[in-house]
Amino acid sequence: MLAGKAYRSRLLVGTGKYKDLQETKAVIEASGAEIVTVALRRMDLSSNGSLQDVIDPRKYTYLPNSAGCYTAEEAVRTLRLARELGGWTLVKLEVIGDRQTLYPDVAETLKAAETLVREGFQVMAYTNDDPVTARKLEDLGCAAVMPLASPIGSGLGIQNPLNIRLIAEQAKVPVLVDAGVGTASDAAVAMELGCDGVLLNTAIAAAQHPVMMAEAMKAAVIAGRLAYLAGRMPKRDYATPSSPEEGLIPALVARSGVTKE
Repeated sequence: MLAGKAYRSRLLVGTGKYKDLQETKAVIEASGAEIVTVALRRMDLSSNGSLQDVIDPRKYTYLPNSAGCYTAEEAVRTLRLARELGGWTLVKLEVIGDRQTLYPDVAETLKAAETLVREGFQVMAYTNDDPVTARKLEDLGCAAVMPLASPIGSGLGIQNPLNIRLIAEQAKVPVLVDAGVGTASDAAVAMELGCDGVLLNTAIAAAQHPVMMAEAMKAAVIAGRLAYLAGRMPKRDYATPSSPEEGLIPALVARSGVTKE
């Protein structure tokens, strides 16, 4: 459930960095995603030959984002434009604080989130992997919190699994790992930590075979969620035999020469 709507897929994918719109379409279909992110500052949704011509907004939920914004004012203005262009109110808030790491500016993110929520937007907020910041965003009324796994586009995977788990455990709104996923195992780990979903773009777009990677990400998110629900075995320092020694058939024990001693 996200902003009052049910989705089957827990994988969200971006629409940037592909060689053309046909590859974008093929990747999204292979991923099974139902929500696609769109950077308003980089993509014109109103012109002919736009994304809407190949990715039907009646079939997919568009998630406009404020990628490339460095102040709360700039982000709010950008996302207001999303509402004016297509009536979109479910948005991804992203306020960058550092050009090299693309880490979020927490203070500006909180400021923008407060304004957008007050104006009726359903805000999915990109943030750092700090449980305190995540809680503040939830308290402001954000529909979801989206902690980074590692810097955007780095492919380094989850660098601080403890914090991601803590955020997922305390949150009462969906938690989605956003940024830093590099391959399918990273997505699976995010889900095993208790996250509700994963949002990614570069991991698929920069793969040698993007459509194949999209299929891998789909499977990884499903596997990770199932593993989380199943409950993993406890970790132990020493080996434990897969076949218990209790209840051995006496005759077989005698023939093997094994004694109780």
